[in-house]
Amino acid sequence: MKGTGLFEAIPEGSREPLMRLGHEASFPAGTRLFEEGQRADRFWVIRTGTVNLDIHVPGRQAAVVETLGAGGLVGWSWLCPPHQWHLGAQATSPVEAWEFDAAEVHALRERDHELDRALLTYVVEVIGGRLRAARTRLLDLYGPYGSGSAR
Repeated sequence: MKGTGLFEAIPEGSREPLMRLGHEASFPAGTRLFEEGQRADRFWVIRTGTVNLDIHVPGRQAAVVETLGAGGLVGWSWLCPPHQWHLGAQATSPVEAWEFDAAEVHALRERDHELDRALLTYVVEVIGGRLRAARTRLLDLYGPYGSGSAR
């Protein structure tokens, strides 16, 4: 558990109460975890397997923005109103993950300010990374040649 993305970012004293809220979840390859625009009421931390994050592109197949593996946080939209998924997600291989109910985590954050700060800091970093990945991927797909290159 320690050394795995989100769990590494959470102070040790807050990690155990958070983990008590999680339960194991499994998804076969091809399972849609959620669709863009649906209500976001949970999140996952991948233990094994891979999940593609995608964005709806009218008139085309969904564009894969990022592929997450072990330790990856699947879902941050539960944290920010209006609590709707900003992307879609699909298991691309069998996935084992920890699943967390957003309402339970919100209640824990209200009681544990260290957890709240660490979780918010971590999720903001994830959001920044996802925005960069989405920009690069969409420029690779639809921009002039080479426009998606790192600066």
